[in-house]
Amino acid sequence: YSLEAYQELKKLNDKYLKKTINTTFFLIAFLVFYATLLFTIRINSKMNEVLETINSGIGYLEILLVLLSKNYLLTNWLSKKISTEQQKKFHRNLNKITIISLFYWIIYIISAILFHGKTMNLFFIFAIAYGMIILIYNFNGRKKITFQNIVINKMRIAIYFLIFFAIFAYQFMQKDFWVLEPFIKSIPNINENNHNITYNEQTGVYTITKEGNNDFKILQLTDIHLGGNILSYSKDLKALTAVYQLIDYTRPDFIIVTGDLTFPLGILSFSLNNHTPVMQFASFMRNIGIPWAFTYGNHDTEDLATYSKEDLNALYQNLSYKTSKNLLYPYKQPEITGRNNQLIEIRNQNGLLNQALFLIDSNAYTGEGLNKYDYIHDDQVAWYQNQVLELNQKEGKEISSMVFFHIPLKQYKTAYDLYTKGSGEVKYFFGVNEEKTPDKVCASDYPSKMFDTALALKSTKAFFCGHDHYNNMSLEYKGIRLTYGMSIDYLAMPGISNDINQRGATLITLKEDSTFQIEQIPLIKVQETRK
Repeated sequence: YSLEAYQELKKLNDKYLKKTINTTFFLIAFLVFYATLLFTIRINSKMNEVLETINSGIGYLEILLVLLSKNYLLTNWLSKKISTEQQKKFHRNLNKITIISLFYWIIYIISAILFHGKTMNLFFIFAIAYGMIILIYNFNGRKKITFQNIVINKMRIAIYFLIFFAIFAYQFMQKDFWVLEPFIKSIPNINENNHNITYNEQTGVYTITKEGNNDFKILQLTDIHLGGNILSYSKDLKALTAVYQLIDYTRPDFIIVTGDLTFPLGILSFSLNNHTPVMQFASFMRNIGIPWAFTYGNHDTEDLATYSKEDLNALYQNLSYKTSKNLLYPYKQPEITGRNNQLIEIRNQNGLLNQALFLIDSNAYTGEGLNKYDYIHDDQVAWYQNQVLELNQKEGKEISSMVFFHIPLKQYKTAYDLYTKGSGEVKYFFGVNEEKTPDKVCASDYPSKMFDTALALKSTKAFFCGHDHYNNMSLEYKGIRLTYGMSIDYLAMPGISNDINQRGATLITLKEDSTFQIEQIPLIKVQETRK
């Protein structure tokens, strides 16, 4: 060869030798990762879910195999053209890398068997350490078999890493992980009541007719914030355990979740998946057996979430009463703003209406800026007004009603501001506001007609919302109770998993004469009684 040709062959040799070794590293790590993933899924999932996971990884495996084959063949060919000794060094080094890698991952497999239940956490620890081994080798070990040691291109490394991390993270956060299934399957049925539930196909209204003349108990849960991912597993487990403890303690007749059941917010929750949490919670509630319903929260249908609002609506209808016998999600909904707005009637044993429960979507974001919260729109308020007036006419009296939603009305802030000033316009019942935001109440900037309409109708005696995790106050303003539910959240806010006083539920007890009582059920109190 000419000197120039020989120098070019040496550069190509070093280039493809580097690629061959790195591809070998990645292929081994990928195979172990997928084997671990399949092992974890196999324990808690159906065979079709396992096959779906295998199928989703085939493309990546094919790419790695093609790259490895191409790089190996070129490296082998170049080594023969330049130096037989170089070829021997290359093969010895490749064999050494393969043996060390296999030995390393065998140690991981043994550790995973010994510490069963922490398989994926162990994998990530071993994967990070493996990545460090690759870097150390690239910077030090490879110089023994190359003509010229690695030339570090920091910009290229950074770009490759960011692209790889972004693709991997996006795929990972969309995955369905069913690691909570063993816990969910262990949940017993604790429904002690036999109330009659009917559904009107024309109006989309569920009616619960009480069995006997006892009080009817409604438990409000809010901001459960399930991630549905392996990395959120421990906090999801804590959340569902807390929910079970609260339900078991109160033994309600009906449960209403006022939004943010899921938290598909990317790196903040390690998940973009709002499908898995819905399936898991529906399964969890089906095992408990108590009827339940919910309002949507601002996080339930985030823009990057795997399921859109249309997808979730279809999913909830598939999981609803005809299938589960306890999820009261309507198959017919009013054609107004919102992902779901519904009316549920609670009737006494004699058929008289006790309470009309309105579950209204406070929507999510206006789209006019970052986290600009939406509100209950005029057409939703008009629908609520018409329903109340129709029920008044049907029942021959001014009916009693309650309204549940996620984002508080502006009147919540007005009432709180008056309370802090010691105004006699507001009556305090219970709770504290320990929100960190300057406004202390995260209401929408847009005024809704909801409160003024309810005031004029004189039907609704109480509003219930969620959204603010550290605010659980209950105040009365202009004769209407404005109550924040105690949140469940272990995941959404930094450090909240370590806080305890804000976590719990709200119990609403309906009397036979349509009067009611509202009380807080702090989780810490429940856990103390269970010791």
